Amino acid sequence: MIRIHNSLAREKQAFNPIEPGKVRMYVCGLTVYDYFHIGNARTLTVFDMVYRWLKVAGYDVKYVRNITDVDDKIIDRANKNGEPIEALTTRMVAAMHEDCDRLLLLRPDAEPRATQHIDNMLGLIGDLVTNGKAYPASNGDVYYAVREFPGYGKLSGKSIDDLRAGERVAVDGHKRDPLDFVLWKAAKPQEPHWCSCYGEGRPGWHIECSAMSKAELGETIDIHGGGWDLQFPHHENEIAQSEGASNKPFVNYWMHAAFLNMDNEKMSKSLGNVFTTREVLNKLDAVQGGEAVRFFLLRGHYRSEINYTWDILQDARGALVSLYTALRDVPPEVPPAEVALDWNESWAKRFFDAMCDDFNTPMAFAVLFELRNEINRTRDAKLSGLLRALGGTLGFLQADPAAFVQGTVSDDAAEIDALIVARNEAKKAKNFAEADRIRDEIKARGIILEDGAGGTTWRRA
Repeated sequence: MIRIHNSLAREKQAFNPIEPGKVRMYVCGLTVYDYFHIGNARTLTVFDMVYRWLKVAGYDVKYVRNITDVDDKIIDRANKNGEPIEALTTRMVAAMHEDCDRLLLLRPDAEPRATQHIDNMLGLIGDLVTNGKAYPASNGDVYYAVREFPGYGKLSGKSIDDLRAGERVAVDGHKRDPLDFVLWKAAKPQEPHWCSCYGEGRPGWHIECSAMSKAELGETIDIHGGGWDLQFPHHENEIAQSEGASNKPFVNYWMHAAFLNMDNEKMSKSLGNVFTTREVLNKLDAVQGGEAVRFFLLRGHYRSEINYTWDILQDARGALVSLYTALRDVPPEVPPAEVALDWNESWAKRFFDAMCDDFNTPMAFAVLFELRNEINRTRDAKLSGLLRALGGTLGFLQADPAAFVQGTVSDDAAEIDALIVARNEAKKAKNFAEADRIRDEIKARGIILEDGAGGTTWRRA
């Protein structure tokens, strides 16, 4: 039985999907105006892990992750670039897929785009206007009347009166209440727009997820995920829209991934500490980098904040390399695809129990490292196969171990191999000073030598 911390209930609960054996999961995706940053990467990787584990646990999962391809940031960036919005979003979606592939993320089962669901959004807005939850304003906008939804604030724990008391923004004269939020924006010059019964315009940000979730998964879904920062107002507004229109529960289990901080500070453009995932990946070895970043992002529990520094990332890379080193030194007996996991086996059971307890990756990773130590001690090929198979459930340890440990083979690989031969010959001749000199020369190139019973191997530091 999987247990999930439900943000709505504020506690861990046994997971019981609407339809036995099947899971409907929606995750808020990216606004494609630029390369996504490393904080976005954490959320994407967390829910890739959740998706993988639900499937390992035997569920038939439909995973939907939307793409926001029209909003103020996109319009502003396209105007600054002097290019059509479609050209910008097409390029950024392709870049998003490239970087997601480098992080070993599985593609969602559906990836709807906002511009493809305008009719669904207008239909939902029409339902809300009909039942009194929304109203057209004289300026051509359509607003959601927050006070008409009694449950507003149940996800975030915020009350309408407290929010109203803390209001600092000048009241929009077209709103009935300053807390009301826009569902449909009247068209402005040189902005994309669509025809509607309210006049030409475009959707507000919040309505797209309610409409696309309903279109892809139905009125009530099992899991809705996203970053912690989306809990209010975005997810709160999604609940108001979806339940206000259907009078049915929108989501049974809400999941939120915690923040990624940069050197113990929140990411902020004013602090200059916002790094794109592509920038981080490009600083790392091409063979190791994507999996190393993935390992770093999942090493902490998804509900706990994690801290990014270059040293912490390198530590995660080194830990991952140590797992691959065990696989290289003690090759598994059979290919990973042929390993049938027995979840009653003691190592596997501990791993399974950790992952079923609110996706506790720190505990699951601890099992992998204990297993690595046992492999290094016993040289047991069956345990090596088990390590690789368990790692594979979360998207790890599927590369060729020797190639991964060595990293990207550059043009100087032949020179390094020749230097190793020369060093070995010097050691045989008992010319230890020359052997040490060669080792230092190799080390200066960023290469670490490992002497073992099978000879000398090397990897990049």
